[in-house]
Amino acid sequence: MNAMDFNKPEYFINRELSWLEFNDRVLKEAKNTKNPLFERTKFLSIVSSNLDEFFMIRVAGLKDQVSVGFNKPDPSGLTPKEQLKNISVRTHKMVKEQYSLLRRAIFPLLKKNAIHVVDRNKLTAKQRDFIEDYFTASLYPVLTPMAVDSSRPVPLILNKSLNIGILVKRNEDKDIEVDKDKEFIFATVQVPSVLPRVVDLPRGSTVDDGDKNREQQDRYVIFLEEIIMMYLHRLFAGHKIICAYPYRITRNADLSIEEEEAEDLLLEIEKSVKMRRWGHTIRVEVQYDMDKRLINILQEALEIHDRDIYYIHGPLDLTFLMKMYAIDGYEHLRYPEYHPQTPQDLLGEQDIFKVISERDVFLHHPFESFEPIIEFIRKAAEDPRVLAIKQTLYRVSGNSPIIQALAEAAEQGKQVTVLVELKARFDEENNIQWAKRLEKAGCHVIYGLVGLKTHSKIAIVVRKEDHGIKRYVHLGTGNYNDITARFYTDMGIFTSNEYFGADASAVFNMLSGYSKLPALYKLITAPLDLRSKFLELIDNEIQKALSGRKGRIIAKMNSLVDSEIIKALYRASVAGVSIDLVVRGICCLRPGMRGISENITVRSIIGRFLEHSRVYYFYNDGRKDIFLSSADWMPRNLDRRVELLFPIEDKRIKDKIVDIFNITLDDTVKARISNEEGKYRKIDGRGKPSLHSQEYFCNLAMEQVNRYNKEKNALFFEKVE
Repeated sequence: MNAMDFNKPEYFINRELSWLEFNDRVLKEAKNTKNPLFERTKFLSIVSSNLDEFFMIRVAGLKDQVSVGFNKPDPSGLTPKEQLKNISVRTHKMVKEQYSLLRRAIFPLLKKNAIHVVDRNKLTAKQRDFIEDYFTASLYPVLTPMAVDSSRPVPLILNKSLNIGILVKRNEDKDIEVDKDKEFIFATVQVPSVLPRVVDLPRGSTVDDGDKNREQQDRYVIFLEEIIMMYLHRLFAGHKIICAYPYRITRNADLSIEEEEAEDLLLEIEKSVKMRRWGHTIRVEVQYDMDKRLINILQEALEIHDRDIYYIHGPLDLTFLMKMYAIDGYEHLRYPEYHPQTPQDLLGEQDIFKVISERDVFLHHPFESFEPIIEFIRKAAEDPRVLAIKQTLYRVSGNSPIIQALAEAAEQGKQVTVLVELKARFDEENNIQWAKRLEKAGCHVIYGLVGLKTHSKIAIVVRKEDHGIKRYVHLGTGNYNDITARFYTDMGIFTSNEYFGADASAVFNMLSGYSKLPALYKLITAPLDLRSKFLELIDNEIQKALSGRKGRIIAKMNSLVDSEIIKALYRASVAGVSIDLVVRGICCLRPGMRGISENITVRSIIGRFLEHSRVYYFYNDGRKDIFLSSADWMPRNLDRRVELLFPIEDKRIKDKIVDIFNITLDDTVKARISNEEGKYRKIDGRGKPSLHSQEYFCNLAMEQVNRYNKEKNALFFEKVE
């Protein structure tokens, strides 16, 4: 077995093409007629926002490689230039499918549900009067028309901004031939992001609509760019508008920071975030019938290739659909509201420190509430026995109660140390503001290690108790973000185990100073020994299988990219180890290859909640070694980030996680399974009970609370009698 060569390109799926297949699975949820309409619009919006980030980071990076002549193929054998070609074909196809769905299904269904997207050429007199007032009072003062001529170059167009490109000529000019482009003036107007993209119009479709009750129920909206195009003549008085079309550009937003040379990392990142808006153009989206003369002007000014122009048959930038999703009064078009439940281990408990001191506590979000984590920090801030709080923050919400509690703790004189990761992509500005707020409150704020992102999720509370100092630790797979915790699936534990506490303190000492990390009791860290630990765990299962015993691996993560891990899994499959992988997004491993990976299955679950937990199970002769982690099986997580892997030792919690795995692997509703080519299909549910794993976990959490309340009530009446 060791002589087999697992380095062949045909054994790997290209990372970028695998990501596009993930986004296609999101698109399939938008197409899924069993999902409520507003949920479908939300999925359609997510497809667009995902593509934005993909172009800004991944495509931009490939273009940079091509520009410097880098031609080394990836593990799948594709060079950067070949990857860009394949990406272009796939994304053009995806965008066409996206807008076909919008025109043929989403807009008609919105209309059927009394939400009308109005064309500017089909307005009633009442609606025109409203728009006239809206433009004059609210829109006109904000707009800035910008013409381009010999003295005024093409302005820098902001990344992801929606704009209107215009060809104009002076009214006093003589009529000129259409092909004499140089006699036309190019102008552009940015659609202001400070105003709502979707504008509500007065109700009532037509003057002669006889159904007055229907008229009161219907909602009419128009896009902001449509209003602007109605009034371009006011912005270019003295000119004749030849044509006008919306366009949008995407720029390179991949930050490059020389941390070793940065005297002030916070200042350098602030500068880099501002520069992100002006990176090289990566993609241009234009209306499908845009005048060719306008396209030529944009293409020349932005130095963009033909294949990087996307002709859009519908409104540009579908992220606006997320805001439409939030409008009031359409509950029947959304999933039924779900309220995260009190975790089973905390039902009826008032003193969180008392509970954690007695047993480890398991948390399964968003089925179980994130509130205990907020309460953990809040109680620590209020408790006079608490001496110190230490916590890592990667992504937090805009109005974070955890930040507030940490600041209050520092203001009360407690020792508060917070590692704020300034390099959390697209959260840099938010994190910079929080870092300043915490420093002002008196917290010790650190920014992590040079060259490494701190991605681990850990919090420690140091408390003085009757028998000495005790450390309470929270470890998790997800961010300390109370908003995303409502729709990201994650797991975590509270523990007062002294070995976990000692390890947690050692990790913080390493992060906050120059302390060399000692040998740890329980925690495994990246970039030091996480990779070797995973390889050791996989190899252990290989050795069991080779000796005729059961070998079993189950792993759940966001992405599987690391080629060394993939080759280890191939070796395990060949040895006879049974491997089930639940990978939400990118998976570069090819399952089901005869003689190579036929013992490996790969499935992905895309549903109401974003699958985010990282869980790793190794059978180990029935001992069932289970670990939770902040890390995916990706080179960046294993080699370039500070990550944590921690074991689950409480048998009760182990059993819960095994049950969660079993339900996840039995999902027949939202799960899709990958074939050898990396294409995903629905699970064949014939002969199997219908099982929606996320729905199951919601119901389970509610049943646990209901059962507790019934038992509590029964006990109360028993005492009364």
